[in-house]
Amino acid sequence: MKIISWNRDRLDELVKLWNKELVSDFPMREELFMQNSFNDLNVLYESSFIALDREDKVIGFIVAKRWKEEVDVKLDQKRGWIQVLLVDSDHRGKGIGTMLLKRTEADLKENGIEVMQLAGDPFHYFSGIPDQYKKVQKWAVKNGYTKKLDTYDLINHLDKKYFLPDNDSITFSLLTKNEKDELISFLEKSFPGRWVYEAIKYFEMNGDGREFVILKKKGKIIGFCRINDSNSPSIAQNVYWSPLFKHETGGIGPLGIDEKEQKQGYGLAIVQAAMAYLAERNIKTIIIDWTILLEFYEKLDFKVWKTYGIYLKDL
Repeated sequence: MKIISWNRDRLDELVKLWNKELVSDFPMREELFMQNSFNDLNVLYESSFIALDREDKVIGFIVAKRWKEEVDVKLDQKRGWIQVLLVDSDHRGKGIGTMLLKRTEADLKENGIEVMQLAGDPFHYFSGIPDQYKKVQKWAVKNGYTKKLDTYDLINHLDKKYFLPDNDSITFSLLTKNEKDELISFLEKSFPGRWVYEAIKYFEMNGDGREFVILKKKGKIIGFCRINDSNSPSIAQNVYWSPLFKHETGGIGPLGIDEKEQKQGYGLAIVQAAMAYLAERNIKTIIIDWTILLEFYEKLDFKVWKTYGIYLKDL
């Protein structure tokens, strides 16, 4: 076996290995893999590796990240992420995965990382380890990781029609380009951190606003909800696995309401508005990713689709 550095020339082989092992649950596309595992500026090429067999065939890989973006958004500088670690099932039980993990952890610790997280990275695939992979979760614990909580992806097949909420004191609309700065300012004030970063990246990718439902009161933004579909400027997290469906799928989230305007039903209302806008685009199934708010979304008929465990380790 040989270990080589992260190399986009191996894209085709990496995606083939992913689909050999995971296609029934998480079908991968080359476009998505390139977006998340090569083009993301937070990928650590020097700490991500590919395992090859004697015939120079890819039999495993690991992708590591740390926050490297030069934007005015602060995420944890001491946290490192393993975006994905995958070993060909024909080569498991030989210590390849553990060796890749230990090598990456040592690299990141040497470069100041104090906490490792499995998944949940910028441009992540998963919020944590998928719950159906119990052996992987046990392996993580064996290697020093502790489960912190469960998160969920939810699904609604739109078996009934959802309408824009009717409330004379507020208005719902899709964001226009000239409202970009107002949205960013709202997010910086009300939800600093990752959601600001994701909005900035959206506009860097030439987003025109159609992916944001905004809630206004007296002409001022007091809430937002991101919506995604196959025409969005990037493949968003809640539509990653849309190839599982023959029909058009859409995604909802993140979303938030100004703290001063909460507890008035606006959160549920903006989700309903988002569902109505997606239905107008002939979306048949809507996914909400990475949430713990099961009772909240059940009010609009969302059910648990996938479950993940978030695992952390102090280095």
